[in-house]
Amino acid sequence: MTGPRLRLHPLGLLEVPDRPTPEPLRVLITSASRKISLVRAVQGAVQRLSPGGKVIAGDLDPQALSRYVADAFWTMPRTTDASLEDLLEECAARGIRAILPTRDGELAFWARHRERLAEAGIAVIVADLEAVERCLDKFAFSDWGGALDLPLIPAGIDPDAFGDRALVAKERFGAGSRGLGLNLRPGAAARHGATLEHPIYQPFVDGLEISIDAWMTSAGSVHGLVLRRRDWVIGGESQVTTTFRDPEIEREAAAVLEALGLRGPAVMQAILTEAGISVIEVNPRFGGASTASLAVGLDTLYWSLYEAVKPNQPLPSFARLEGDVRLVRLPEDTIIHDPDL
Repeated sequence: MTGPRLRLHPLGLLEVPDRPTPEPLRVLITSASRKISLVRAVQGAVQRLSPGGKVIAGDLDPQALSRYVADAFWTMPRTTDASLEDLLEECAARGIRAILPTRDGELAFWARHRERLAEAGIAVIVADLEAVERCLDKFAFSDWGGALDLPLIPAGIDPDAFGDRALVAKERFGAGSRGLGLNLRPGAAARHGATLEHPIYQPFVDGLEISIDAWMTSAGSVHGLVLRRRDWVIGGESQVTTTFRDPEIEREAAAVLEALGLRGPAVMQAILTEAGISVIEVNPRFGGASTASLAVGLDTLYWSLYEAVKPNQPLPSFARLEGDVRLVRLPEDTIIHDPDL
């Protein structure tokens, strides 16, 4: 134990009262599953902000692979309104001060209870409920964008709404790639739609599929964004993706994102044509391949935590790398040395 600190004063030595040392930051990643690169990226952001801080991976599955790379693991209950108080107690017991939700299906829960968690001293990195629900409902999202004359691909409940155009048939809610039918004639689109739970239909737009990673401040302004090509996609996730720059596309994307009123990380999916971008959807969370944008300076995770724990401090600026990078998502073995094995 250290004694009291002393400070030299013209009249002699004065005792200086000790200041309490802030507890190291503890961050929970929910639905952590096998999101290994995300866990490691959050660990890096936490250490920059709070040396000695910890990242807790949370998941329903007690065997989730993220348990082997996180600093701690929590087999969490389902995120239902009935479990809120239990979740709050468990978060307090673990000293959690910030939560990063990562799955579409839980975003509305965390957005709905964000203020209640804030009262308990826990910051949730999620947008307002209205914005989250608009993004999760692809028909409502398209309808909203059309009313504002934004470059969103229109959507309809009826496949005949777009005449004889080739269509995309997809689920109205949930992951955009689930049950996706591409470039279908109206009759084929209707038959495909009959296999879906809540089908919607959109005109098929031919062009380069891109993702736009972005981060919005709590006031809803775009702090930075990065464009990337989706070079090779499996199950809706980019396995190979390459960053690039185009000031006009960046301006168009920023206008849509700011109109949405989001906060924190988001990923926009769009088709790039000669006329500009045609926006497919926006996922109001950190994306599976968004670590590519981290590598060129889009410090999404650090900014999210910084704003959460230092809300009155000016944010570090966005310094975009002059060059670009290609991200290739490879399986990788991890060797764990544990004397208790």
